[in-house]
Formats: sequence, structure tokens, C-alpha cells
Amino acid sequence: MLLIPCPWCGPRDETEFHYGGQAHVPHPEDPAGLTDEEWAGYVFYRDNPEGEFAERWMHGTGCRRWFHMLRDTATHEVLTSYRPGEPRPGGTR
Repeated sequence: MLLIPCPWCGPRDETEFHYGGQAHVPHPEDPAGLTDEEWAGYVFYRDNPEGEFAERWMHGTGCRRWFHMLRDTATHEVLTSYRPGEPRPGGTR
């Protein structure tokens, strides 16, 4: 069981949250101009690293806000969480 630190509500049990995928994936500037293959790449393909990874989470049974979290995918250790719009603390992914 993970203890997830919501940037607004503080640490809560992981059952209160919903996973939202990889963080910091920019929306295409001209979605209508993408080919089907390019659109599929944007919608379905994400990084899958071993180690530090930036993810999006939503506090579903709390403040209902989205936030970003750095987590180690090998150990499941939560490294930090931060609000959207704030710079990503360290790391490269």
C-alpha cells in the first residue's frame, strides 16, 4: 500500500487516488493535422522506464485535484509530489 502525498491534503492512502498516466506529455499543437499514426502515438504510447518516473494522479476522494508525483517504478517508492505548473523537481523523465 502506498502513502501518497497530495500537495493540497497531505499524505493519504493510495485507495483515495486515481492514476492518470505519464506527466508532462505536451498536447499536440494541431491535433487535426496529425496522421492516424501520429495521433495513436500521442494517445497510446508512453515511456515505461525502470526507476524515477513522473506521473499524474488525481485525489478522487479528497480535494479532487490533479497533481504530479515522482515515483521509482522499480521500488514503488514515492519520491515527491508537486502541483501542475510547478517545475519538476530534479530528474529527466
